[in-house]
Amino acid sequence: MSAATTRSRTPDRLCAEAVDLARAAAEEAAAPGVVGEHIGLVSEGDRVVTHFFECKELGYRGWRWAVTVARASRARIVTVDEAVLLPGPDALLAPEWVPWSERLRPGDLGPGDLLPTDADDLRLEPGYTGVDEPPSDSAVSGEMAELAEAEDAEVTAGTPAHLPAVPLRGSIAAVAEELGLRRARVLSRYGLHTAADRWEEAFGPKTPMAQAAPASCVSCGFLMPIGGSLGQAFGVCANEFSPADGRVVSLAYGCGGHSEAAVMPKPPQPAPPVVDETRVDPFPLRPAADSGSVPEAEDESAAELGHS
Repeated sequence: MSAATTRSRTPDRLCAEAVDLARAAAEEAAAPGVVGEHIGLVSEGDRVVTHFFECKELGYRGWRWAVTVARASRARIVTVDEAVLLPGPDALLAPEWVPWSERLRPGDLGPGDLLPTDADDLRLEPGYTGVDEPPSDSAVSGEMAELAEAEDAEVTAGTPAHLPAVPLRGSIAAVAEELGLRRARVLSRYGLHTAADRWEEAFGPKTPMAQAAPASCVSCGFLMPIGGSLGQAFGVCANEFSPADGRVVSLAYGCGGHSEAAVMPKPPQPAPPVVDETRVDPFPLRPAADSGSVPEAEDESAAELGHS
């Protein structure tokens, strides 16, 4: 360890003894009665010492007033460098700031709230817009339709009458399987209407959430379509922050978590503060004579009477 390091860690005697000077500086910077006992000091360098005083300010538990004093080389006069309020090792501090998008939890979204989605939200991806689809009267579209129909067909060894088993594709059983009708019983028309009424009442366009929503679910990327006849009016919400997450919602329903509600703006970056320490702004202790609304008195008799 060098001699310079040893000197910097050993507090200067005159600076260490300037407790009263440091206390006076702390009391000048703080409110009356909030500077407590002297709780220690630390050497900041050659002839530079920081004194710590207990802070009695309400809400600042564990904080302390730090007053740095110093003296010039071969000088016996100690001066104050700065006085600040600093947190101690066990100080009560505010929690680390977390962006609102990370603080948000499922169920926090209420009527009228808007939940912007980021442009590169991992839960969303571009959908099909039909921009590259050829016109209906284009020759390419007809050829593509015939090609798709030909590739989708099954090639058999003969007619169905000469086959050992009836082909599944195109049969009534296959169609019933796709429609979900190969069960002993299915929902009746009455059952479908009652279910639709319940879902419409719970998550329909007349709810307060839908009334304050920026758009409906029919254009939301978080909507999952359902099959059957009810798929023409309902879907399943897949937004974890929506109050309808995992529920069957009406296509006319909506909430502030719409995928296209808005694009989340980037947090602004404020410019670093610029402090001009070379400029001095003079402030007069008394206002100028011509700065008031009452004109100056022209004679001494009027000046003695004053004004109201």
